[in-house]
Amino acid sequence: MTHPLRFGLKNSGQATTIQALRDVWRIADEGGFDHVWDFDHLASIGAGGTERPIYEGWTLLAAIAATTKRVRFGAMVTGNIYRHPALLAKMAVTVDHLSGGRLEFGIGAGWAEDEVRMFGLQGLEHRVGRLRESIEAMTSLWTKERTTLDGRYYHFKDAIANPKPIQQPHPPIWIGAGGDLMLRVVARYADVWNVVGASTVEAATEQGRRLQEACREVGRDPSAIRWSAQHMWDGRERTQLVDLVSRYAEAGFTEHIVYAQSDHVRVAEAAAEALPDLRRVVVAVA
Repeated sequence: MTHPLRFGLKNSGQATTIQALRDVWRIADEGGFDHVWDFDHLASIGAGGTERPIYEGWTLLAAIAATTKRVRFGAMVTGNIYRHPALLAKMAVTVDHLSGGRLEFGIGAGWAEDEVRMFGLQGLEHRVGRLRESIEAMTSLWTKERTTLDGRYYHFKDAIANPKPIQQPHPPIWIGAGGDLMLRVVARYADVWNVVGASTVEAATEQGRRLQEACREVGRDPSAIRWSAQHMWDGRERTQLVDLVSRYAEAGFTEHIVYAQSDHVRVAEAAAEALPDLRRVVVAVA
């Protein structure tokens, strides 16, 4: 199975402004990008600590749906431990309808221990099992008239979830993963895998090899899952970005997200200028 190269922009929603977010969404929508992203955290992450301003990810997705016309979008990635799957499934359907069917559904197990401590969240110790069960529940709510699930973590009895998504059977599922347990979840449920915790293309490729093994173990065609990577770029040396994307594309990654971690609008504008060169990197990757 052959997948085309696709490109996206990301302004996380952390240490930014509403105007900068709107500007990046506009650049993505008008500049020919395939998708645009935020992330999903309750407190800021990274070297700057937890006290920086941060906006709620799914509220931003509803705003993207309302203010863009063409570009697809999602959260890279939603933290499963923050919301009950019935609520998250309903939020996703609502955003899918608001956008006319442009939602990419990104999800992960959740990992930020500071958030768990500060807000008294539950479930980090069993986050992979919770994620697996949550995806089972949500895909059932999206596709079946009634959902009954008596799981270890979630319980549904003859549950109704209408309307169904515009996208059938449901929005594409992107799962961020790096460890072996999570790669098995990707193998079973994901349309797209987002590489996590790999600092080099070689490390990312090794994770991809392990994902292919996991696919074979669960009886899934490995080529059915697209591979995605986020690229940190300062918006200055275009050849640096083109070379980085080229190396990942040659390794089999077809979804590429330029992550503007600072100076968001300038980096997004530079990425838009570089987009024609990026699209010429590789015609298609099998």
